[in-house]
Amino acid sequence: MSPKPLFALADCNNFYASCERLFQPALNNKPVIVLSNNDGCVVARSNEAKALGIGMGIPFFKARKLVQQHGVKVFSSNYALYGDMSRRVMSVLGSFCPDMEIYSIDEAFLQLNRMPQPPMELALKMRQRVHKWTGIPISIGIAPTKVLAKLANNIAKKQKTGQFLIRDAIDIRDQLRQLPVTDLWGIGKRSTARLAAINIHTIDHLRQADPDLIRRHLSIVGERIVHELNGISHLDLEEIQPNKQILCSKSFGHRITTLPPILEAVSNYAARAAEKLRTQGLATSHLRVFLQTGVHDANVYLNSLSHSFLIPTADTRHLLHAAKRLAQQLFVEGYRYQKVGVMLLDLIDRRLVQEDLFLPQEQKDKPKLMHAIDNINKRLGRDELFFAAQGVQRPWRMISDHRSPRYTTCWSELATVT
Repeated sequence: MSPKPLFALADCNNFYASCERLFQPALNNKPVIVLSNNDGCVVARSNEAKALGIGMGIPFFKARKLVQQHGVKVFSSNYALYGDMSRRVMSVLGSFCPDMEIYSIDEAFLQLNRMPQPPMELALKMRQRVHKWTGIPISIGIAPTKVLAKLANNIAKKQKTGQFLIRDAIDIRDQLRQLPVTDLWGIGKRSTARLAAINIHTIDHLRQADPDLIRRHLSIVGERIVHELNGISHLDLEEIQPNKQILCSKSFGHRITTLPPILEAVSNYAARAAEKLRTQGLATSHLRVFLQTGVHDANVYLNSLSHSFLIPTADTRHLLHAAKRLAQQLFVEGYRYQKVGVMLLDLIDRRLVQEDLFLPQEQKDKPKLMHAIDNINKRLGRDELFFAAQGVQRPWRMISDHRSPRYTTCWSELATVT
């Protein structure tokens, strides 16, 4: 018989804020917030910022008064830094346990039932090593199911213990009677309303409910949650699947009314998408470009066009050429554009691409050229070498007035010791 499942959920504490504090330790124990694209909304808060009443997802202008009153440190999103620190944290976790599912940029599930060490002892070692090697604090919840592991992680954070083990939901039923169903992984606003209609308000109510009844109201997903709350595992670790699509798009820093900056932006996104393709060893046979105004504008425009490649490609030159041509066709005078994007579809393993013997040389992929460009940018920093179509000044770029340096991915922005 195989051992009973035992899952751990490792979750980085206030991840974006922790990344910012890592290189500015003077911010420890001080309120910190991180903003979304174009410095629009609050997407991350330190515990100190939460205590001030700064809500998650609120527009920055609504929090500005609290920020000024309490000296809150504000950062624009620094995705290069966060992504790199996430890879480092996941690498450390993976060195402890090979059975791992990276669930999000700051969360990972691990299966511990095959590990020889006691789970709480192993969790402590993981937390200590991640903090020592990366500087990022993490919390770990351990339980016989993924739903309970997520719940155990929340309890660890609320109790500030750093780790928590649930052997059985009955062990913590007193806590479950106090916790609303909204605290449960997989239960959103619509599900909460449906459960309230049948007088289910707490997690313990849901645990004791008839699975068939819950299935009628929340589908099979709700039924599985009930089983998971009772220690019966229905959600296994998911293997990482190759991307089915790649999307590169951001809102402009200000509204665009002319074609040249749109062509620059779409060229940049096509180049980024091509880099991602090659990093993952993929090629695409279908490219889509979309262009839009704000959805609440008085004069709304939203349209997209596609291009199919006869032979799947990962060559930036081909993607740039197709993306620019589509953007030119999409552009219509008289609109104030907010966003353009590039989407790559029909992705396949690049090793499976069958070349056309009779294709003209200029239309063929140049993998050695792309490899050379990628290597230069990897060693010297992003965009040390780029295509002219991507522009130099790039005035259309999104607003990030409070972005910190990309300490770990850009040579020119390395931290300096004085």
